[in-house]
Amino acid sequence: MPGAIVTNLQRHVRGIQTPPERQKTPEQGAATSVLLATSPLLEGIGGRYFVDCNEAAIATKRTEDYSGVAPYALDSDNADRLWDKSLRLLGQ
Repeated sequence: MPGAIVTNLQRHVRGIQTPPERQKTPEQGAATSVLLATSPLLEGIGGRYFVDCNEAAIATKRTEDYSGVAPYALDSDNADRLWDKSLRLLGQ
């Protein structure tokens, strides 16, 4: 999860709505993806949710700061269904 990145993309919508203290630069937003793609410590790790270079806690209810990841987002059966649906939509 890169977070709320301040870029030109917001010009296509209503602009960035995230409070300034929660906004990130493109470099800050890319940090987690770069870590996950390059760190040998995470080799072979998949099916998890990371934010700010850390694995997110499981949230069973919405928190005030919207932190954490819902259990259904980590469900491998859900992932398989999404993959299959995506292939069907692409005509594969």
